[in-house]
Parts: sequence; structure tokens; C-alpha cells
Amino acid sequence: MAAVLACGDKAVLSHRGAAMLWGLMRPRRGLVDVSAAAGRRRRGIVVHECGITDADRARRAQIPVTTVTRTLFDLGEAIDERQLEFAFEEADRLGLLEIRALEEVCARCPGRRALRPVRRLIDAALLPIDTQSWLEERVIELCRNYDLPLPETGTRVLGREVDALWREQKLTVEADSWIHHGGRKAFEEDRARDAEMLVHGFHVMRLTSRRLDREPEAIAKQIRSLLAPG
Repeated sequence: MAAVLACGDKAVLSHRGAAMLWGLMRPRRGLVDVSAAAGRRRRGIVVHECGITDADRARRAQIPVTTVTRTLFDLGEAIDERQLEFAFEEADRLGLLEIRALEEVCARCPGRRALRPVRRLIDAALLPIDTQSWLEERVIELCRNYDLPLPETGTRVLGREVDALWREQKLTVEADSWIHHGGRKAFEEDRARDAEMLVHGFHVMRLTSRRLDREPEAIAKQIRSLLAPG
């Protein structure tokens, strides 16, 4: 609050400072990010002249702060893409992510460096996911490429459908998506079902398309280890 007040009436906490206030990033010590109409040199404060509109303003804990969507957009120029992805996932997990509002922020900020990484995450979030096709096919392909036993696909375990199953070893693989699980409630329900599977001796491995693209060898190694006797 002190940093915001030091930067004028229209100033708001922004960038990493806003992300920490919203719970999208872990708290850390260091310079405080504030967006204001005009940059002023202040000790301990980084002042950004970002053209904040009324639509980008909010309050949290009585502190003027950029909205979650504007915060995520600004982070696209302040942190690397892996950190940005983590902030997106945290926003979704907390029920704070609004893709349409984020697209509106992008439209209001043409020419910004944040557009490319933010649009990449929006596009990935909007990709249709059919868990009965994409994951089954990818897992079968993975098993063939790394000489793993082929699983059953599209079968049911304890009354629920799973994407892939190694029945004897009680290992299941299921699709996971930080944006398509339908919000925090569905996310929590998935984890409760995973716990029930564990009670009955089943291991549940959740996979995303991104992880299958980036680290297939590591996934194959994990599956091989879980399928090993004893």
C-alpha cells in the first residue's frame, strides 16, 4: 500500500507485486512493481507506465491492484514462460482465470511483447480435448516407441472410465488439463476420485499433452518403473 500511495492517485500494484497479492506467485522480497500514469523514481519501487484503464483496476485487501487478467498479461513481459504458465495454472486453480477477459486485455494492448506468450497460453487453453481419443492414441504411441506393454483403453475401473489401464499392475493413466477440468470444483473432485483409486490399490498417472510433447522419455521411464514387478 505504501508503494502504491507513493506513486500517485491513479497508481496500482502490478506485475509481480500484483501476482503475489492475488496468490499467483510466491511472496518474495525485492522491488515493488507499481503501474502509474507517469514514471517517478522511488526507492524500492519499479514504476511502469502501462496505460492502465478502469477495466484493469481492482482492489484486494484494500490495496489498488491490477485485475487478475491484466496482471497475467503484464507478467508476460516480466517473467519467463514457465513462470507465466505456473501463474496461469494458479489463477485457474483459484477460480480467478477468465479467458475472455484476458483476450480483451490483449485487444487493448496492441504491439506489446506480452502478446505472444499470453496468446500462446490462451490458444492452448482453448484447444478442444477429447480424452477418449487424444490421450489413448498418444499413450499407445508412447508404449510402442519405448517398447512398453500396451494398456487397455477406454475401460472402466471402480465405476469410472479411465483412458488407459494396465490391469495386472493396477496402473491407470488419465488426461489432465489445467483449463479444461471445469474449474476448481471439478479439479478437487478429480483428486478425490484419485484418492479412492489409491485406497483400492490403483496408481493414477495424470498426463497433459504438453508433458507428452516435452518429456516422453521421462514419462516412459516412470511407467516402466510402475509396471515393474514388486
